[in-house]
Amino acid sequence: MVGGLNVKYLVISDNHGDREILTTLFAQYRDQVDGIFHCGDSELKADDAVFKDVSVVEGNNDPRGEFSDDIERDDHGEHVLMTHGDLYGVSMGLTHLSLKAQSVNASLVFYGHTHQLAAEMVDDCLYLNPGSISLPRGTYASVGGTYALIDTTPAIVTVTFYDRQQQPVPGLQFEFTRQTQKGR
Repeated sequence: MVGGLNVKYLVISDNHGDREILTTLFAQYRDQVDGIFHCGDSELKADDAVFKDVSVVEGNNDPRGEFSDDIERDDHGEHVLMTHGDLYGVSMGLTHLSLKAQSVNASLVFYGHTHQLAAEMVDDCLYLNPGSISLPRGTYASVGGTYALIDTTPAIVTVTFYDRQQQPVPGLQFEFTRQTQKGR
């Protein structure tokens, strides 16, 4: 339910110039989610119409100065931090990103850069990499590209990974229980 106790987000990253997949997915989900987040490396300009009402950060392959390095957003009781990840060294681990998340009291952290999907809850904060929608790497590269839908309640955060055909990837749905329930 958009705008209620359940909050839904679409998180996508690393399309590397594949504008068509963004157009398709954003049109599909725009009225179904509370927010759309792009974690960088779109290789598109900030004024591209595809990004209307989308939160976007700059990736290492994006035109310099088109987007912010980080975005913070308070939304329905969540404090979202989004970055591409290259400036925090996410290819080497999440230590620097975690320190930033703690310093801003983030409850959801979205990042890309590695082209490998990941989801973990650490100290009541979800760290999510949706993988690359166009150039996936790692264990799930054979899926052909992934993105994530996040569904939050005050007590539970659910992450479901989808493929380019908008189908859930078998075995890639995760439910995390919050230690401290969020008031909304």
